[in-house]
Formats: sequence, structure tokens, C-alpha cells
Amino acid sequence: MSQPVHRPAPSSTALSLAQVNALTPSAFVNHFGGVLEHSPQYAQAAAAQRPFASDEEIACAFAAAVQADTPAAQLDLIRAHPDLAGKAALAGELTPESASEQASAGLGQLSTGEFAEFQQLNSAYHTKFGLPYVVCVREHTKASIFEGARTRLSHTPEQERAAALHEISRIARLRVLDLVQ
Repeated sequence: MSQPVHRPAPSSTALSLAQVNALTPSAFVNHFGGVLEHSPQYAQAAAAQRPFASDEEIACAFAAAVQADTPAAQLDLIRAHPDLAGKAALAGELTPESASEQASAGLGQLSTGEFAEFQQLNSAYHTKFGLPYVVCVREHTKASIFEGARTRLSHTPEQERAAALHEISRIARLRVLDLVQ
């Protein structure tokens, strides 16, 4: 597999740790609400864990909130993620975070053959797991994203849910780090 590549997200308004700890709960949710795809409830849970001593502690609060949630809610979180290079991307309906991340890995500029393969992989994922293929694209190359999807199709449903939640924690960590100075 290719070496992971960390590409920063485009600049957003990053706050200092002191500013983060001083935010009202609603301002915290407003600032961190996009960390987990369409799931601001995890920002609410993380806000309750303040004060934080580091940006990594904030990321850990998000991961802990997801791990503490019910299996059904975790599945909802996984399903909230868009298909890579899927219909939402084509229609311009991705969250700003997802659009930037997919573009950073070159998924917005696929060849006709690559696009067709992604559509096939997305379909296979939905058929086998009832889930999208979730990967922290900022830590991968286009080639390693394809390779990972092909490999993970051999997972059991339980293994794939665990892999998707692990990848979501990686995505959330990088998004948190982007939002804290």
C-alpha cells in the first residue's frame, strides 16, 4: 500500500486552545459541528468535556463520544458520509470539509475508467455492507484509496463497521487539528 499522505485542509478560522475552552456550548458546536459528517451531537458531547489541555484532547473527546454511542447511532454516523466520487460530489452537495478532502486526493479529477471503478466499488459496498466506503482521504493517495476499497470488500460486516469508525476518527482528528491553533 502507498505511504499515507497528510494534506492540510484549506485554511479555516482556527482558534487558540484558550478561545476553544472559553466558547459557549452553542459557539463550540458552531465551530466544531462539521468535524463529524452531519452529526453536530458529537460536538455537543465534546463541548461538555472542557476544558481541554491540547488539540489532541479535543480530538479524543470526539472519538470517545462516538465510541460511547449506540451501535445504531454509529451506523447512522457511517451512513452520513458520502460515497467517494459519488452522486453528492457530482451534484456539488458535499459538505465543505468533504469536498475539500476528496479534491485533495484527486478524486475530483478521475479518468473515465477510474470513475467507473469507483461507481462499481461504491455499489459493491452498499450491496455487501449497506454502508459507504469511508476512508481518511487526506492520509492516502488516489491509488491507496482504490487499493483499500478493493481489500476492505473482503471484510465481514463487523470488520467493515470497525474499519469505517476507525477512519472516521482519523478524519475527525484532522478536522479538529485544522480548527485549533
